[in-house]
Amino acid sequence: MSTQTVETANQTAMRPHGGDPEPILLAVGKLKAASDPALAKPVATPKKAKAVQAKPTARWWVVIDGQEAGPLDEAAFKAAFEQLAAAFDHEYAGFGGAPKFPTPHNFYFLLRYWRRYSEAAALEMTEKTLRAMRAGGIFDQLAFGFHRYSTDEAWRVPHFEKMLYDQALLVIAYVETYQATGSAEAARTIRETLAYVTADLTDPEGGFYTAQDADTEGEEGKYYFWTADEIRAALGSEDALLAEEIFGLTRDETNQVLRLRADKALEHKEEIETVRRELLRAREGRTRPHLDDKVLADWNGLMIVALAKAARALDEETYAKKAEAAADFVLGRMRDGDGRLLHRYRDTEAAVPAYLDDHAFMIWALVELYEATFDPLRLEQAKALADHLIAHFWDVDEGGFFSTADDGEELFARTKESYDGATPSGNSVAALALAKLAALTGETRYEDKALAVIEAFGAQVAGAPQGHTQMLSALDFIMGPGTQVVIVGDSSSPDTKALINVVNTTFAPNAVVLVKDESGRLGDIELVVDFTTEMKSIDNAAAAYVCRGRTCEPPITSADELHRKLND
Repeated sequence: MSTQTVETANQTAMRPHGGDPEPILLAVGKLKAASDPALAKPVATPKKAKAVQAKPTARWWVVIDGQEAGPLDEAAFKAAFEQLAAAFDHEYAGFGGAPKFPTPHNFYFLLRYWRRYSEAAALEMTEKTLRAMRAGGIFDQLAFGFHRYSTDEAWRVPHFEKMLYDQALLVIAYVETYQATGSAEAARTIRETLAYVTADLTDPEGGFYTAQDADTEGEEGKYYFWTADEIRAALGSEDALLAEEIFGLTRDETNQVLRLRADKALEHKEEIETVRRELLRAREGRTRPHLDDKVLADWNGLMIVALAKAARALDEETYAKKAEAAADFVLGRMRDGDGRLLHRYRDTEAAVPAYLDDHAFMIWALVELYEATFDPLRLEQAKALADHLIAHFWDVDEGGFFSTADDGEELFARTKESYDGATPSGNSVAALALAKLAALTGETRYEDKALAVIEAFGAQVAGAPQGHTQMLSALDFIMGPGTQVVIVGDSSSPDTKALINVVNTTFAPNAVVLVKDESGRLGDIELVVDFTTEMKSIDNAAAAYVCRGRTCEPPITSADELHRKLND
């Protein structure tokens, strides 16, 4: 079978002048050839890098604390930020013109850039775009949830399809924005979007469906459009006037899409919920769009990530339970006879061997689910999937993960992708998920593979940093400085919960958290993570051990002190 790497059309389009990527990324220290055996050695957790010029024909390597850590450095962050800033629409928010896509991983990157460099513009672009989308026609103002993209530059009229992955990826963006800013609007949008997913995209057994179609009775958007007469029939004259004011409607247009006027929404905060419910009741009398009720392992993984992150940030246990149910569905029902993951489930039948995205997204899901529940089983499950991914998808010649397994269907060429498109690439997510798994378990073999993924796609990222923002978020985590927080105490006690809450509500994207539950309710983390063995609570008070660079500071018991350390 050929192991040729095939580049997608999107990747080619992102390259300067349509040719090979220009080597804008730099190396630190001396360059080594790819065949140098020293490059295979384990490396320390990266701290900080500076740039010097490399030869255009060389492979790029970052040298941190005297050791080779990967092919990219902080110049890549600056290049991606500058490209996004140049494309930013200052009038309507978002990037570029019509059609305008959400591309949530751009926000993940911008938030990390803001955190790393205190760059206010990165946060401002994120907040302005997320506010514009929530108020726009791209968001269903009645039943909630995001449509696929905006057909215009102002987020007014969407392509009406609702995809599971958009809900998941955007919830993650709003969660991280909430952690960074404390925005009540972001928190509300998280809850609204997850309410839509629960109501319309959730299988009774716990998995999540793929999408709702855009069309009804052969007409796109028919389910969502309104006329002034329909508004008056649903609400009566007085409330119809209020609805026209709140949702920016006119009396002479047909096929209008509801958009929220933020100033009027605040002015009529109490009345808007009544109007929304009445209009939703009227709309539910229409023929609903078709529901695509397939359950896909990769997109379910993304929704598990979103739910786990929302559970932590909003202290909402029901979200964690939904995430657990979905993980159990995928891992319990979507396996073949040999226990290997399958891609698709529908009508009690699971089929199609799982791809890279299925494994990578589910590893990320299980890592995030551990941090929401502190069930050591989730780390064991993540390790099992990671080991299988490495064994069957890794390109032993050039590095990176193939999209298909080595023992799957024979193909003319096994593809490898790095470009972050509508969803992040499997390689980008694998790099982040493996790096987080390494930080949580202390098993450097996962970190080594995460670094190798970054190195394998250095040329692609160098040529189109804006097209690899999820990969750059993985690089941000790998470069650190990373923080491991181990909280030791009775998991049900207020002092333990207070320490956990500090981590959960702080935007610290390069931190991971473990809990060693001395009550035994959560299972024995020592069996999975042996570096927690000697850690204990202090004088019957919950204690937090803050570790950086594989060195742990003396334990602390103060939530305020832990907050300060996470924000150092």
